Amino acid sequence: MLRGKQKRYLRAHAHAMRPLFSVGKNGLTQAWLEQLTGALEYRELIKINLQQSADVSVDETKAFIEDHTDIQVVQTIGRVLVLYRVATEAENQKISPIVENM
Repeated sequence: MLRGKQKRYLRAHAHAMRPLFSVGKNGLTQAWLEQLTGALEYRELIKINLQQSADVSVDETKAFIEDHTDIQVVQTIGRVLVLYRVATEAENQKISPIVENM
């Protein structure tokens, strides 16, 4: 679980990022979650966007992600979610050492 200071740092770091994934008509699937996990392995911090045509709400998406993976939702703004997960490979850990020391 992230503390307030850590979340604040991650939100600031994600501010200039553009959404990397979208949730559309197909909704939330296990394959989509696997893609998220793979992307977070290399980036540790990403944004996703819910399209207007999505059949799920932001709260449903957040609950689905947190219930089925170890990904943490750092922030939701409108239809955009900021996701964080510590990379398992040491060479991919760029943000997590800073966050750990906060």
